[in-house]
Formats: sequence, C-alpha cells, structure tokens
Amino acid sequence: MPGYARFLLLLLCLILVGECRKHKSRKKRWSAPAETHKLGNPLSKKVADGTKTRKVKTTHLLRIDEHDFTMRPAFAGPAVPVGVDVQVESLDSISEVDMDFTMTLYLRHYWKDERLAFPSTTNKSMTFDGRLVKKIWVPDVFFVHSKRSFIHDTTTDNIMLRVFPDGHVLYSLRVTVTAACNMDFSRFPLDSQTCTLELESYAYTDEDLMLYWKSGDESLSTDDRISLSQFLIQKFHTTSRLAFYSSTGWYNRLYINFTLRRHIFFFLLQTYFPATLMVMLSWVSFWIDRRAVPARVSLGITTVLTMSTIITGVNASMPRVSYIKAVDIYLWVSFVFVFLSVLEYAAVNYLTTVRDGKERKLREKVREQSQTLPCTCGMSHARTMMLDGTYSEADANSLAGYTRASMMAEDASEKQERMVVHLSLDNESTGTKKKGIRGFRIIQNTHAIDTYSRMIFPGAYILFNLIYWCVYC
Repeated sequence: MPGYARFLLLLLCLILVGECRKHKSRKKRWSAPAETHKLGNPLSKKVADGTKTRKVKTTHLLRIDEHDFTMRPAFAGPAVPVGVDVQVESLDSISEVDMDFTMTLYLRHYWKDERLAFPSTTNKSMTFDGRLVKKIWVPDVFFVHSKRSFIHDTTTDNIMLRVFPDGHVLYSLRVTVTAACNMDFSRFPLDSQTCTLELESYAYTDEDLMLYWKSGDESLSTDDRISLSQFLIQKFHTTSRLAFYSSTGWYNRLYINFTLRRHIFFFLLQTYFPATLMVMLSWVSFWIDRRAVPARVSLGITTVLTMSTIITGVNASMPRVSYIKAVDIYLWVSFVFVFLSVLEYAAVNYLTTVRDGKERKLREKVREQSQTLPCTCGMSHARTMMLDGTYSEADANSLAGYTRASMMAEDASEKQERMVVHLSLDNESTGTKKKGIRGFRIIQNTHAIDTYSRMIFPGAYILFNLIYWCVYC
C-alpha cells in the first residue's frame, strides 16, 4: 500500500512538470514575433509626452494660493496702469423712442501683475478661460450710463485670460451693452447724432488705477461691414478725461464716440411726399363749382383727416420732446394749408348765399316796379329782359331798336352776378343805347376768391418749401 501511494505521487509530479514546460513553450511562441518587430523597427520606440511631464497644477504654477488677489497689484504703491482697446463687432440698433443704442464689442485689458509671473524656458504665454478669472485680480471696468449689458455665454463664457511669464496679463471678453445716448431732434429727420460709450473703474480712483487707451486712436477698431438701415456711420474716435464724484473722488474715464447721419430718403417717401400730395389735392377744390357743396366739403375733410393721420404716425415713433422738430414744422404748415382750403370754401359758400339772397330781393323789387311803370313813349307795351352773366357785351349790342327805359340802381356791394336790364322799344339813337350798356354789371359763375386762391395757395406753398429746404439742408 505505501508503495502504491508513492507511485501515484510520482506520476502526479511528472504530469505537473510536463504541463509547466508546455505552457512556457506556448508563451514563448506567441511573444517572439512581437519582440522581433520591436527590435527590427527603430521608429516604433515610444516617445515621451512632454505635455505630461509637468506634474504641477495651474494654481501651483501661478502661485495663486500664496497671494491675496483681493488686493490690486502693487498695493499701497503707485497706480496700476491698465491699457484698454476695443474692437466693435456690430452696432445693433438705434432707438429714438428710448434714446439709446446697442453695441456688441470685444473689450480687452492689459496690465502687469508680478504675482502671476512663472518660470518658462520658451517664454510662451498660458491661456485660460473664465474659470481662472474668479481666482485672480482683474480691473473692475464698467459702462457708464448703461441700461443693460451682458457677457456672451454660448457655448461657454466668452472670456479669455492670457498670462505671460513676466506677469503681463491680457484679459478679453465679448460684451453686448445698451447705453443711453442724448439725442437732439430739433432737425429731425435731417439730423446727425453723436453717441458715446463710456468706460470707467467702479472702485479704484486715479490714485489706484490709471485707465488709458493702449494705442491711442488705434485702440479702437471697427468692422467695415457694420451698417444701419436708417443711419450712415461717419466716424469713430476715442477720448479720455477725468470724472469727479463729490463723495469718492476722481476717476479715469474713457470715451468711444461715433457720429451717425440719418438717411433722408425713407422719410421723403413716407412723410414728405404724402404730405405734399395732400396739400396739392386740397387745391383741386378751387376748380370745382362753388355750388357743388358735397364734392368740395368731402374733398376738404378727406385731406384734413389724412394730414392728421400722417402727423400722428410720425409722432408715434418719436420721443415726447418739448421742442419743435423740423418734420413738425413741415407737417403742421402743410396741415394749415389744407385747413385754409376748407375755410376758403366756407367763405365762398357764405358770400354766395348772402349774395343770392340780396339778388332774389332785387329781382322781386324790379318785377314790382316794372308792373307799375307807365308807358310815355307811345309804345304798346314795355318789355323786361334779364340777361344772364353768360351773355357778352356783343350780344347786348345786337339789341338794335331798344333803348334804356330805366335802370335799377344796385347796391355798391353787389359786384357782378347778373345784369338786370329793363328795356323798351324805341327808335332812339345808337349813342343813347351804348351809354345804357355801360351800366351793365356782369358777374361770372366762378367767385373771385376761388380765382385768387388758385394763384396764392400754390405760390405760398412753393415759397415755404424753398425756405424750408434751404434752412435745414
């Protein structure tokens, strides 16, 4: 029995030794080609990644934890110079009602903070996003007189921080700001407006922070494709000065000035031409018969209401200023011309009614007197003839054999409507007949006021336009 156990144990050991040798030979067979390829191709050697050799965090490299960045650089020393330059990306809108403008720009700051200096053999800068900005000191520049402003955040905050080995810092951000613009509309729409965007440090006076344009006038650059629908951008320029606050002191303030000239063609089509056409349309009533009351009244009321609508539409898109604008002068003078044309017909209609009443009374009086007039010339009867104003003097001279029997004296105020002639047959001389014709009074159908208005109204309006455009252009 013990011999049998020793035999089994020996057999088991031989089996284990054989398996181990087989496993080693298989491993060597699979790994041999790889080793041959590795030794045969020198380019396959693994190169060390230089970007991973520095096992230092950014905060450790810039020694952010070693300094108090709540204080400005060189605290208690001279003022920190902070250079500024701006690139205007777009001028989005100009609002006359709110008296403001909206601008998108790239705002860049330059300063030196020795606390951020780091060793570098290549002298290359390091660029960071907005997450590091919260851990270091940056200038507290804000926009004076701004109504709304925000930093763009698509797809991330549009903030860039670049730190150089010697401690110089570039801080750039993309901002859209809506700021107030004091506009003068006394010459609107023939005006030019100058708007200003102002930058200033909020907390640091000129003793702690010196804000300046980095490259003078070249610090401001614009995109050549910037354009506005109503304005022509004439020029951009920069200025700087000190601003004083009674409670805090003096501050450096930077100005971005730009001048805008308004395009006039839009207002010519929408305001001036319609107003002029309404005034000319009101003159048509001077050529309409004064007895056509519905035609002349409806034409006058229509032009007055249209002018009122034009004035209301223009003022709806303008601020409620307390002075008169150039467009107000033109529209209200045009409105007065239209209104006077209505009053002109009111005067014509009134005078016509009064004259017709007096004329009717005169005819009745003539008829009564002609019936009681005795015949002293041996005539069998007397003949009364009333000639309308459409008859000419030649027609009256053709009445041969008739002479003047009596002519009714008319009132001096009754100038020319009809001629009333009381004639009787006689064989008087032609000289007596012509003497009687000179007493006829002929009044045409068109009233004298209409005749004068056809010349006075257009002449006065043309004179007004000449003066208006010479003054404002």
